[in-house]
Amino acid sequence: MDYRASLMRLIDKNQGLILTRDVVKLGIPRQYLSLFIKEGIIERVAHGVYLSPDAFEDEMYILQATSSRAIFSHETALYLHDLTDRDPLEYSVTIPAGYNGSRLREAGVKVYSIKRGLHDLGVDELSTSFGRPIKVYDKERTICDIVRNRKNMDISILNEGIKRYLDNKDKNIPLLLRYAKQINIQNILRNYVEILL
Repeated sequence: MDYRASLMRLIDKNQGLILTRDVVKLGIPRQYLSLFIKEGIIERVAHGVYLSPDAFEDEMYILQATSSRAIFSHETALYLHDLTDRDPLEYSVTIPAGYNGSRLREAGVKVYSIKRGLHDLGVDELSTSFGRPIKVYDKERTICDIVRNRKNMDISILNEGIKRYLDNKDKNIPLLLRYAKQINIQNILRNYVEILL
């Protein structure tokens, strides 16, 4: 097998951003990563993440590639679902309780945690602006999250997010209420919905 050619194809296919796990999955020895770094074909941008010099750094994709349990949530999810116009100053993610989020916090990420049984509730897949897949909570889960953490939220972002969700033609109120019951915020959510409807 021509490992160099296989690695070059992977770099081209992934628009210059590759992960160690993808290289290993293809059966390419890891030393080819080191060789390509020495030759200036790629550079290491994070643990297990490499980028060619002519590629754009996809921060959201890299963040999830290095922290697989992190799911984009709260203000970031509102923005990704077009429920706010405010570009988040920092990314917001949710991790399962007990998962170490110190590396994420050190990187300037706002970290929320939730019981393990609720962590995967409402996970959706969207694409970054560079077309790479990322995990984000769906609209209904995002609304529940911002209501659950309302004391730590900017009230105008909270109200705008709920209002835009309620005005959205593809809203799913039964699903929203089911999530609210599971997260134990159904009464608080009902109050917000009644006020803003």
